[in-house]
Amino acid sequence: MSSRSALAAGFRPPLGSLSAALFGRGRARRLVERNVVAYKRRWWILATGFFEPFFYLLSIGLGLGHLVGRLELDGRLVDYAAYVAPGLLASSAMNGALFDSTFNVFFKLKIAKTYDAVLATPVGVGDVALGEVTWSLMRGAIYSFAFLCVMGAMGLVLTGFAVLCFVAALLVSFAFAGLGMGATCYMRGWQDFDYVSMASIPMFLFSAVFYPLSVYPGWLQVVVSITPLYQGVDMIRELDAGLLTPALLVHAGYLAALGILGLAVAARRLGKLLRP
Repeated sequence: MSSRSALAAGFRPPLGSLSAALFGRGRARRLVERNVVAYKRRWWILATGFFEPFFYLLSIGLGLGHLVGRLELDGRLVDYAAYVAPGLLASSAMNGALFDSTFNVFFKLKIAKTYDAVLATPVGVGDVALGEVTWSLMRGAIYSFAFLCVMGAMGLVLTGFAVLCFVAALLVSFAFAGLGMGATCYMRGWQDFDYVSMASIPMFLFSAVFYPLSVYPGWLQVVVSITPLYQGVDMIRELDAGLLTPALLVHAGYLAALGILGLAVAARRLGKLLRP
């Protein structure tokens, strides 16, 4: 059967194909618009997520920093708060994307049945996955931009290359948005969110946000270095310090690949759940 006759007969490519997973039917923006309208009267919910890393910066970066003193970064000594701030910027990007791509997506999928109603429109499964990942990325971008402004206001920006830290934070948000949504599509109940905390909290504490990777034993350094948050922390810290090395491309490729993989998994799984 020719491709033209197959289309005439009503044949459609599998919803789980790579193209459907990444691009949907070009209507993902409709889901983003829906989320913008939904949060229009609840903007304060978005604002609350910014304060956690900000309080960490004040309490640990500034408070504990008086006891820690200065740390070495690229052969020079920097204040502890300036060392911690890029790591907290990466964690802000992670938190913003991860919260929306897990808890909110699960509620829409399992409780509110939002996506069942969405699929009654021309919006497809691929659009749902791409739209939600895009919205999670936008939320992470809001947190990252606000935190970067705070860093600048507090004098914690080390070089002019810190502008690129926002771009790096977007990659962190994309990676965790894709991973979060991909994992959420396999969750059966609210109890499964314990796994999210079990992964995100140790990652936050051990991903060199608050101290150098060198303080860990050799085997643990290897484990930590392959976590997505560490990749983001190291990339943002290097950019803030003005270190433009080939390692930045490795970090960026790693995070982009994770985001794309999570997006593809989410679209394929949603196709099975919503259109069995």
